[in-house]
Amino acid sequence: MPTTSTESTCDRHVALPYGLHSPAVARHIVSRWLVARETDSARIADAEMIVSELVTNAVRHSRGPCVLTLIDRCGRLDIAVKDQSESLPEPSSHPGEWGGYGMILIAKLGGNLTVVPAIGGKTVHVAFDATALG
Repeated sequence: MPTTSTESTCDRHVALPYGLHSPAVARHIVSRWLVARETDSARIADAEMIVSELVTNAVRHSRGPCVLTLIDRCGRLDIAVKDQSESLPEPSSHPGEWGGYGMILIAKLGGNLTVVPAIGGKTVHVAFDATALG
């Protein structure tokens, strides 16, 4: 259930089971969540692409469930996926960027990727402006 604070922040946390259907479930969740916030359809499509990439990577590189967190702060969206793998994405040849086709796609959509390592896993965050067209 989304929670709301006085700072116009809405959060949604969803535990996703480990499996091939998790990316599709995550796309559906982010789409419905952003439609309820009257987000532009092009930005919803971008968010679906980003969440699909993050959850696909979690399923591919981890051996367990992941947690999807969506945070909206006045149109600035943070999509985060926490998984049970301590392996970090490969850095790209450009400083401050991550490698791999999906990570390049996220950057082209205007997403700013951050990886937060932790014992027993990591959380990959992508922040982007859900109000501006990329």
